Amino acid sequence: MSKYFIRRLLISIPALLGISLVLFTVLALAPGDPFEELATNPNVPPEVRANLRTQFGLDDPIPVRYVRWITSMVKGDWGFSFASRVNVSTLIMQRLPTTLFVLGTAQLLAILVALPIGVYSAVRPYSLFDQIATSFAFIGFSLPTFFTGLLFILFFSIYLDWLPMIYRADLSATGWRWWWESFKQSIMPISVLGLFQAASLMRFTRSAVLDVIRLDYVNTARAKGLSERVTVVKHVVRNALLPVVTLLALQIPQIFTGALVTEQIFRVPGIGSLLISAILANDTPVIMSITFVVSCLVVLFNLVADVVYGWLDPRISYR
Repeated sequence: MSKYFIRRLLISIPALLGISLVLFTVLALAPGDPFEELATNPNVPPEVRANLRTQFGLDDPIPVRYVRWITSMVKGDWGFSFASRVNVSTLIMQRLPTTLFVLGTAQLLAILVALPIGVYSAVRPYSLFDQIATSFAFIGFSLPTFFTGLLFILFFSIYLDWLPMIYRADLSATGWRWWWESFKQSIMPISVLGLFQAASLMRFTRSAVLDVIRLDYVNTARAKGLSERVTVVKHVVRNALLPVVTLLALQIPQIFTGALVTEQIFRVPGIGSLLISAILANDTPVIMSITFVVSCLVVLFNLVADVVYGWLDPRISYR
């Protein structure tokens, strides 16, 4: 196991280098200039603009800029935001707690809702419960989050006036009042994201359990006298979770990027809204840092998924 883990980590290094090279080259060749606003400002002398470009190395060749950038990233220096005038790491750390709380809770909600419903639907296929759950799942991942988000705002914020429609990071309340206000303003974005992710996860779970529950070893476990509950939990669900783990390994890194659309609807000050602002302002250091960190997380969680495969299914061996 340890040799396999180390080997996969070593293989990930050239993969990440290739991803970083492609990302940096595409953004470097993209149209636009982070100092475009200064170029159209008559109060800024041309020599000042030239000095700024020289200071940040924007006129250097792309290979030189890439080597300088990747070396700084390895050292922990993520660059300087042209739009916000602060370090990129500081800017991201300001938004990260909100993103982890909202998106992390939404992912947890999706897992808690999808797994039991998907398993029970597969154990009782084509029953009334299965038909209702499947219908809601189809509706859930057919409707985009911006539509359900607007419905939530219209119903719970405007008609019922139960929940705030805007997520505020600068709450003036203190103590238990602050916790209650934070909980209230998080309900809608967490519910919209969690139910949307739960819909697709529930379909994956149901399909995986249906494939496993018909296998011969499951019938053998029943013939040995094991109860249906033990058979399903111990022998069916554990092996059926392999494709679900793969899906989760791809979904969890998205927590870092945030939900771009949902954060815009509810004005959640997370990583997603930061990425949108950076794209609109052509703030290349912020865009590069966020996209590269997400690429690293995708590679990392795929490695974690491979390790979890061996724990779920003892037939899988690592050599």
